Amino acid sequence: MAINLSKGNQINLSKQAPSLRRVRVGLGWEVANTTPALDLDVSAFVCKLTAQNEPKLLSEQHFVFFNNLRTPNGSVTHSGDNRTGAASGDDETLMVDLLRLEPEIREISFVVTIHDAALRNHSFGLLREAYIKLYNDETGELLCAYDLDAEFSSETALQVGSIIRNAQGDFEFHAIGAGYTLELGAFLQGYL
Repeated sequence: MAINLSKGNQINLSKQAPSLRRVRVGLGWEVANTTPALDLDVSAFVCKLTAQNEPKLLSEQHFVFFNNLRTPNGSVTHSGDNRTGAASGDDETLMVDLLRLEPEIREISFVVTIHDAALRNHSFGLLREAYIKLYNDETGELLCAYDLDAEFSSETALQVGSIIRNAQGDFEFHAIGAGYTLELGAFLQGYL
């Protein structure tokens, strides 16, 4: 049974789906009828933890986005850029192969940004029916969903949530729900 998350919620994916091997992360959105097309981008920051317990990219190649579609070992892959959100269903997807993740990986943080938001005066307030969903990729089962436009209106970037490998080795999803008026490059600097 899928769980609808809100800001601050978390779910233990390993306990909900004990045989979970691959997670598909889907992003979908629609724009209001009077709004020009918005280009949303989902990115993954595949991180180790520092001595100060802060997530940092394992390497620059572990930043997965529309210009770098996979980590070096292919454990995290991106479906490619959808610039309009016009299709039905998930508009952009990321695949996470939990078994192929490097042992030092402790967090995969998912960030959604609006391309050229400041230049075009775009924000999440122009969207409707925006979401991120996590699926068991092998069975197609929806594990959890998080509605992106429920509480964000003027923001141009969202740290949606993270897949965390906890101390016991289980994988959890944490709904972060932190909104910003930043471009993608600003997020990258924080993870280097």
